[in-house]
Amino acid sequence: MKSGFVLAVGMICLATAACAQQGPPPGGAPGGGPGGRRAGGPRDITKIIPPLEETGFTQIFDGKSMDKWNCDPNFWKVENGEIVGHTTPDHQPPQNIFCIWTGGQPADFELRLQYKMTGENGNSGIQYRSVELPDVAKWVLKGYQADIDGKETFTGQVYEERIRGFVALRGQIVYVPDGGKPGWIGTLGNADELKSVIKSGDWNDIDIIARGTTLIQMINGRVMSIVIDDDKAHRKLEGEIGIQLHRVPGTEMTIETRNIRLKLF
Repeated sequence: MKSGFVLAVGMICLATAACAQQGPPPGGAPGGGPGGRRAGGPRDITKIIPPLEETGFTQIFDGKSMDKWNCDPNFWKVENGEIVGHTTPDHQPPQNIFCIWTGGQPADFELRLQYKMTGENGNSGIQYRSVELPDVAKWVLKGYQADIDGKETFTGQVYEERIRGFVALRGQIVYVPDGGKPGWIGTLGNADELKSVIKSGDWNDIDIIARGTTLIQMINGRVMSIVIDDDKAHRKLEGEIGIQLHRVPGTEMTIETRNIRLKLF
């Protein structure tokens, strides 16, 4: 487990930009000053490490059909290149349901997509490393969820549907020991400040990275929550991907998703 923990810490450092440079790389860093730093006037240090080019991703939604997606047609449809889930006060699912991708059960992956939530009391989420529960009902999943809600109270947190519930709130780095309960070990910033990054009622970019026992969730380029899950009895190291349509009686809501792409490691 030591090597896995070291990997997890390394991923946290990458996600939070918390690892300071300890010295120049072999051959010296760019620039001409001591230690590879440029002498003279100020320079834009943001250009030292450029944004990473997106490569290796596969579109898992064709924008035209429900091919490789299993969804209740009473609540889900494809429209304008989007998967759209919709409820009204008098048309609710019997329980939380999911539009489930049938193309595999990824273990280590990165999932990127865009979503828009309409409806102040709406509730949804992106399910991953999850398991279907046909004994409960069709289109029901349990497992990790990147939570989304209309009031942005829970958006960005790691929730575990039908298992442990709240695992990491927005802004938390959480460790779950084997046989123990989640506990935060660090922060990613103030929850309200992170909330300001989320575009309510508009399109947002969500990015989920699952590597080993480490989960990283980002929205619009900001890390919202991180979990290192060493609880062998409850954690899941692979599973299905889905989009949640939450049962909220008396509420009208719409969850739209598009540009859904997956990269396997």
